[in-house]
Amino acid sequence: MDALDLARWQFGITTVYHFILVPLTIGLTPLVALMQTFWYRTGKEHWLKLTKFFGKLLIINFALGVATGIVQEFQFGMNWSEYSRMVGDVFGAPLAIEALAAFFLESVFLGLWIFGWNRIPKGLHLAAIWCAAIGVNLSAYWILVANSFMQHPVGAEFNPDTGRAELVNFAALITNPTAVSAFMHVITAAFLTAGTFVTGIAIWWMVRSVRKGDHAQALTVWRPALLFGLVTVIASGLAVGGTGHHQAQLMFEQQPMKMASAEALCETTAGAPFSILTIGRLGSNNCGDTTPILELPGVTSFLATNTFTAELPGVLDLQEEKTELYADQFGTDVEYVPNLMVTYWSFRLMIGFAGFSAALALALLWYLRKDKVLGMPWLATLGLIAIPAPFLANSFGWIFTEMGRQPWVVHPNPASPVDFVYMLTQDGVSTVVSPGTVLASMIGFTLLYGALGVVWYLLMARYTREGVDNRANQMPPSATGAELPMSFVY
Repeated sequence: MDALDLARWQFGITTVYHFILVPLTIGLTPLVALMQTFWYRTGKEHWLKLTKFFGKLLIINFALGVATGIVQEFQFGMNWSEYSRMVGDVFGAPLAIEALAAFFLESVFLGLWIFGWNRIPKGLHLAAIWCAAIGVNLSAYWILVANSFMQHPVGAEFNPDTGRAELVNFAALITNPTAVSAFMHVITAAFLTAGTFVTGIAIWWMVRSVRKGDHAQALTVWRPALLFGLVTVIASGLAVGGTGHHQAQLMFEQQPMKMASAEALCETTAGAPFSILTIGRLGSNNCGDTTPILELPGVTSFLATNTFTAELPGVLDLQEEKTELYADQFGTDVEYVPNLMVTYWSFRLMIGFAGFSAALALALLWYLRKDKVLGMPWLATLGLIAIPAPFLANSFGWIFTEMGRQPWVVHPNPASPVDFVYMLTQDGVSTVVSPGTVLASMIGFTLLYGALGVVWYLLMARYTREGVDNRANQMPPSATGAELPMSFVY
């Protein structure tokens, strides 16, 4: 393998690992803030217990997310130095703002929240977690602004004297329609992830409490948490579908090759069908190696244009079009078709894993209609199975987004396809970092991240099993009414 392949593998491994943690932080921080708000407004003890219980899990996830995220930006200046040289003037601006403003906002106020129990007034303490929640979501937006420039470059011009893209319109960069659409989809998916996380743990604990005979805790603590998580799952699930539909329509305009590959749509077709199942030779990008098995007629055309009869371009015609357009610059041997198998299946796995959250929500809606508390063991199992599903859906969504953009690291803007603000992935890799160096660092990071993953799981499992009845989650008996600080005990 050459340096390009290794650098892509390294960035893919570190990015997917990091983003497994990100949606939970984005979604769970506002949910914990809401739990504390409910306690602040009502004074009900169970909301305090739930705030501290899920707050601990949030802190563990946040810490591992920070540790794994720092590595990302170093790769831009090392493995991908040619990419950074080309677009650093544009790409660096939102990343700098994210680090200097949003990340410090969330970190500082999360620290105040963690160490501020019983030290600052309740109102200010509540404001701290809300500021952290705002910071987390602002951080996500700035990262998506940077990524969306790679998907749909705006606000920049190519300087032929320096051979670099230069930022000329900051307002256009931060209001990129691709960034706005991606932000709405990512945030709603993060709430779906966090809602499923809360719901899965709550139903597991409810069933456990009922089977241990502790109906009081099941009714007064875990049922409210379950309903809270369930409402979040239903609302965010509907929003994920709507925002995903909007983003897909945008991608049909901006990156038609990605969407044609997602459907294995080889020929330009009027009334393009939606593929339920298409089979082909593993790893092949040849449309002749694909065979559609089950399709829904006209559905892809409807999803793209809101009409069942619209004509959509196929992979073969798009390849011919791109080859002709960029022949003078890149020659005629460039493969503009992304990996069909990865693009096709990552798109479906993204949707499919999200269905576990829907299954959990439907089951709970049915059984909660007649019982105040639930004690069926299979529901606890379903809750545990559903928890990792939206994490995987998010990961496959990003695999689809990034792999479907290939072979571009900065995709051309279809409104101005020859303005040179674009870059092939093969041209973005460093010309001086050797394959051995990349391989050594990739192995090191993979082993380190694997160890961190074990630590993350052990800590999350331990404090989930601990429940809400430990000393730090109890309402203090003191006359002052001062709550005890949140604590981890080793």
